[in-house]
Amino acid sequence: MDIKYKRVLITGAAGFIGFHLSRRLLNDGYHVAGIDNMNPYYEIKLKESRLETLNEFKDFYFSETDISDKNRMKDIFDKNQFDVVVNLAAQAGVRYSIENPNAYVDSNLVGFMNMLENCRYSKIKHLVFASSSSVYGANTKMPFSVHHNVDHPVSLYAATKKANELMAHTYSHLYDLPCTGLRFFTVYGPWGRPDMALFLFTKAIFEGKPIKVFNHGKMKRDFTYIDDIVEGVVRVMGKVPEPNLNWDGNDPDPGTSYKKYKIYNIGNNNPVELTHFIEVLESVIGKKAKKEYLDLQPGDVVATYADIDDLTKDVEFKPNTSIETGIKKFVSWYKDYYR
Repeated sequence: MDIKYKRVLITGAAGFIGFHLSRRLLNDGYHVAGIDNMNPYYEIKLKESRLETLNEFKDFYFSETDISDKNRMKDIFDKNQFDVVVNLAAQAGVRYSIENPNAYVDSNLVGFMNMLENCRYSKIKHLVFASSSSVYGANTKMPFSVHHNVDHPVSLYAATKKANELMAHTYSHLYDLPCTGLRFFTVYGPWGRPDMALFLFTKAIFEGKPIKVFNHGKMKRDFTYIDDIVEGVVRVMGKVPEPNLNWDGNDPDPGTSYKKYKIYNIGNNNPVELTHFIEVLESVIGKKAKKEYLDLQPGDVVATYADIDDLTKDVEFKPNTSIETGIKKFVSWYKDYYR
């Protein structure tokens, strides 16, 4: 680790990634303050169950707070001295952003602005924030690299995540705030989000209901297992970004900066076709899925594939959990949790 940190603030701590990251850090002996607005985007019961697990740790403190609440957020920062902040709170979901765009502005733009201001005034040593593979939008050059331009988002969700990267760079430039953005690629695993494909498919197969297969199964996703995501985040947290001394305004590199700012992809570096993903799930459950084939949905992209060279080089980590192993672990958790 480049920096020593003991007190970590994790926003979105009752969420899928936030829960796993909090648990990992608590097991490693850190003090974790978690905040989450517990919004009903998906079943609250699942979020409450995650929190029950975290509340068993003596060094976990939780506050039900919305990051878009300016006064409340200032109060939390004023009363604590955090070393590192990991901002995972966001209104997630590409498809929901078409139905309810305002939720994305409140959480992902207003909320993120509050995080930046508080990190600035609290002299936070490192802000690590969740971006998304969705920022690659209409790009088709594979694998997706942080050094490619990402100026053509195809959903408002993606646009807000790109905006977060730009806002963070501004604060790094103006106030010397070290910022690292992480573009996550299709995260899955135990305690996952019920609006994601693996959860939806598993539930439908067990209930004997049809699954919706978009783009007739001709989609590829860089499915990344949750433990790999968390390992990547933990390593990056301790790696404060250094200015790129070769950065050139005549040929600007989007993934680095002349300031303490860096972007990483965290993906499995191995895109899997949706049809194969479903076959593995059927095999693990021991039951065939009824399939309803549909066209590509608005805001969706056909393929994602992460170039993780920078992650491997800088923090010596490469996600490597196979889809077979990951799906087996998820189904085992699902059966146990839902009896």
